[in-house]
Amino acid sequence: MRPEFKVDRSGSAAPLIEVANMSVHFGDTKIVDRLSFTLMPGETLGIVGESGSGKSMTALAIMRLLPRGGTVTADRLRVLGEDLLAAGEARLEDVRGSVMGMIFQEPMTALNPVLTIGDQLGETVRRHTGVGRREARMRSIEALRRVGIPSPEQRVDDFPHRLSGGMRQRVMIAMALICRPRLLIADEPTTALDVTIQAQILDLMLDLQSEYGMGIVLISHDLRVVSAFTERVLILYLGQVMEDAPAATVFVDPRHPYTQGLLASVPPIDHDVAQLKAIEGMVPPVFALPPGCRFEPRCSHARAPCSSAVPPLVELGDRHWASCIRNTDYQFRPALT
Repeated sequence: MRPEFKVDRSGSAAPLIEVANMSVHFGDTKIVDRLSFTLMPGETLGIVGESGSGKSMTALAIMRLLPRGGTVTADRLRVLGEDLLAAGEARLEDVRGSVMGMIFQEPMTALNPVLTIGDQLGETVRRHTGVGRREARMRSIEALRRVGIPSPEQRVDDFPHRLSGGMRQRVMIAMALICRPRLLIADEPTTALDVTIQAQILDLMLDLQSEYGMGIVLISHDLRVVSAFTERVLILYLGQVMEDAPAATVFVDPRHPYTQGLLASVPPIDHDVAQLKAIEGMVPPVFALPPGCRFEPRCSHARAPCSSAVPPLVELGDRHWASCIRNTDYQFRPALT
């Protein structure tokens, strides 16, 4: 059962992370476009979208781990009040692991195949705590035990290829949490795992969150998973937020055609269907973006203005925002380059 979180919404608690108008560029190509959100301690935020929506680039931008050639700009990018854009590389190395942890999407490629699990966990502990090898090994074994890996005293000396996909994913969680960071970014943490292991890993993350008081950003393409394990959802398409709402609201009252399309493609659990409804078309490449609403070429509700102007996010109700002409009679602003 999902643990209950006690989040202080009175305003007395400082935000864990503040992201305001964050964009990611590779040369003249904009991968993420003016993304904004705030996460409080103990909260869980889901970021959802198809492949190519900019989810992983968002995570890497927050961690300041963009690939070569990538740049991030923002009005604010702060963790616990510290400006990450102003931090030098030495300070960022201190923050990563101790303040911010990340579970990468592919554990087989994220783990070093020529180092044992214990070597990789121990390096993280020694880097951020300064303890010796013996103490680092003991903490690594305890971390493996905490994430449910059997016989951790033996597994700590295994190489990654000797572990199953589920076990490797648990190692990635142990590595991200071994120094008890305040923020955990989980990028598709259950990809390619069967549903039983998915549930175990997500429950494990939330159990540890309840114990450590972390904030979690859960990135996924699976709306059902995100709705069950998060409190708030950002629907991302081609780097822009299409909808921003409480998780329960997204399922009950989706207000953007893209969100509606994603939900229509999810198999129902209470009855059979002959055919699922897929969103027509493909996600276009980022160097060939539509000039107006980015979803317009695939949208069955598109109108003439949608192809030439960009709809802003408009508040529809309590903490519910969407970017679609159908939701309100606002004036379009010109498309931005």
